[in-house]
Amino acid sequence: MKFSKTITLWYSNNKRELPWRQTKDPYYIWLSEIILQQTQVVQGLPYYVKFTHSFPSVFHLANAGESDVLKLWQGLGYYSRARNLHATAKYIANALNGKFPNNYKDLLKLKGVGDYTASAIASICFNEATAVVDGNVYRVLSRYFGIDTPINSSQGNKEFKQLAQELIDVKNPATFNQAIMEFGATQCKPQNPDCNICPFNSSCIAFNKNRISELPVKLKAAKVKKRNFNFLVFIFNDKKTILEKREGKGIWQNLYQFPLIETEKATTFDDFVKLVKKHPIVKDKLVEMVLYNEDSIVHKLSHQHLYTKFWIVQVDRTSKNGILTSEIQNYAVPILIGNFIERFNFDSFNTFN
Repeated sequence: MKFSKTITLWYSNNKRELPWRQTKDPYYIWLSEIILQQTQVVQGLPYYVKFTHSFPSVFHLANAGESDVLKLWQGLGYYSRARNLHATAKYIANALNGKFPNNYKDLLKLKGVGDYTASAIASICFNEATAVVDGNVYRVLSRYFGIDTPINSSQGNKEFKQLAQELIDVKNPATFNQAIMEFGATQCKPQNPDCNICPFNSSCIAFNKNRISELPVKLKAAKVKKRNFNFLVFIFNDKKTILEKREGKGIWQNLYQFPLIETEKATTFDDFVKLVKKHPIVKDKLVEMVLYNEDSIVHKLSHQHLYTKFWIVQVDRTSKNGILTSEIQNYAVPILIGNFIERFNFDSFNTFN
């Protein structure tokens, strides 16, 4: 089909040189695809380099501690990806003797692997003609064919998958899949694409009907929840602080954070002091407390916005279960906490002196 030939020709002349394109090893392809979920190449590339350096094989990744994996992942967000990555590595190393499934159907059974990732690995590593459909592909197909079906609807999922499957070059599915993804990432961009140099500008419905900014169509997301987080940065007499491991399900599962008090709304200083004095760690040993940031730091997640304040709390005793502030960098923490730790100098902080 002309579409397939045109986009693969474009790819041969315009593709970026990326490390995972130099191999067909399923471990490296799988690793790159998991890292690049919800992540742009420019952000994900350094993480890919770090992971392949620290864990050059699926056995190295499987034998790593979860805290080491989460620490290396720090800053990428969507930490369930890292946990699934580690779990799948252990399964492949221990149950499959280090060999990845060699077809789409069996790849889909792996934890953290959905239709897109299974299609990418199956086509790139095993030449199976199964089409990838990610955000880039949705955009290209929606604009070129003028499709109004919302891409985040069940109908949209089926329609675009079927269309991509009809278009795929069955003789060279790996190149086609990489070509259409690359085309969406660098040519048919979300905002202000340069349609004048696009090889499809004579036949693209969105371009010829002036609908580039309208497509693809996406259903409105649910209302974002606002939450007020107050982190207590304890400072004890023995130069220690407290980090707590988040247990149970959640976006930051198994990551570390400072003790947290969540309030229904932003609180006044005096009212919050009363809450802190009741905290079991303080036990009437509070010497002084200061608010590190007057304005809340807004940390935006896909379904909630965290309005965050850090409170520096001096406690007049030594700690029982604290960690040395000099060792705090060794713990896997959410990027919100990590950014604070980088800015805040525990050694030079002398508010209470």
